[in-house]
Amino acid sequence: MLGVADYASSVTIPAVSQSLIGQTVDAGEYCITERIGVGGMGAVYKAEQPSMNRLVAIKVLHSKFANRDDLVSRFRREARAMSQLSHPNTARVYKFGQLEDGAAYFVMDYMEGKNLAHVVREHGPMEVDRALNIMIQVCGALDEAHRAGIIHRDLKPENIFLTTQGGTSDFPKVLDFGLAKVSEKQMGRGSMMLTQEGMVFGTPEFMSPEQSMGEQLDRRSDIYSLGLILYELLTGKLPFDATKPIDIMRAHVYDKAIPLDERVSGKSFAPALVETIAKSLEKKKEDRYDTALDFAAALKGCLSGGIANTAARRAMPSQPAPQKAEAKPEARTQPAKTRADPSGTIQSQPGPPQVPVSNGPKVALGIGAAILLLLLGIWLGSLMAG
Repeated sequence: MLGVADYASSVTIPAVSQSLIGQTVDAGEYCITERIGVGGMGAVYKAEQPSMNRLVAIKVLHSKFANRDDLVSRFRREARAMSQLSHPNTARVYKFGQLEDGAAYFVMDYMEGKNLAHVVREHGPMEVDRALNIMIQVCGALDEAHRAGIIHRDLKPENIFLTTQGGTSDFPKVLDFGLAKVSEKQMGRGSMMLTQEGMVFGTPEFMSPEQSMGEQLDRRSDIYSLGLILYELLTGKLPFDATKPIDIMRAHVYDKAIPLDERVSGKSFAPALVETIAKSLEKKKEDRYDTALDFAAALKGCLSGGIANTAARRAMPSQPAPQKAEAKPEARTQPAKTRADPSGTIQSQPGPPQVPVSNGPKVALGIGAAILLLLLGIWLGSLMAG
């Protein structure tokens, strides 16, 4: 079932009023049945939608923030951003509105499951293939958002929810676009810019170096955050030993990330996976994967059965397809042997000298015929002489 902060902000506050339970929203379209999450800015409720015969989740901004234009705009922007995304791994938003007390709300997918933070806390680090398959799907959701001009800016395990969809388990849903940076074309009327260069927003543990310094962000900031999430899924830890928020942000900017295969004693990972995560965590965004799909492609190559093949393709020089040699009856060739030199490059090594074994019987037959003809000539000559 849902945890306290699965939908809402991870910063918890005392429980908000239960007064909405049993009430209807949007002229009776939705009937609220229970509260399933609470956070610093609002709460999330489970509701029934009889007209569609389905369950939904309703995220409500606390009414005490109704006069905070900046927070209401952020809330509306989250709803707007998510409503324009249709990727199956992004939680869908159906409607945005206001309650009678002025509190803003939006209606979204209802899901049962747990977020990635809960999964790792309860069960420890994930198996490699499981973690990779989850993050590959998340990359697909982020790629759609990036193409629409939306940067999430608050990716963390709490904002990736694992559920079951269409009979498929471990189906991730990306949540909480409340800190999303949107392009001007995504801004609706009444929206306001909530951040500006030099201001820092987000969760310190999963911020990119440029986000920690309050710089302008693009999609590669989200890719850094994805790399951090995957790192934690595999090790149960972050790639820095810092614990205080300010020290963590400083580590993102200045400290070298602890390599994946050195983070947990006695636990090793394939070199290709170590390199892939290291690239996603480069300090300079120009050195990271350029798009979420590029990152996903690299992760696919690290799946079981894919790592060895990828390494082999890197080591194998590009060569034209071998041509089938025309067979010759008078000679039989032996195939060349191959070996790997110390650098790992596959080289061709000639086989042993060839011996024309198929000519022997023909040569012997020719010599025998010549001797026979010679003896026959001598015999005929002697007869004529007699």
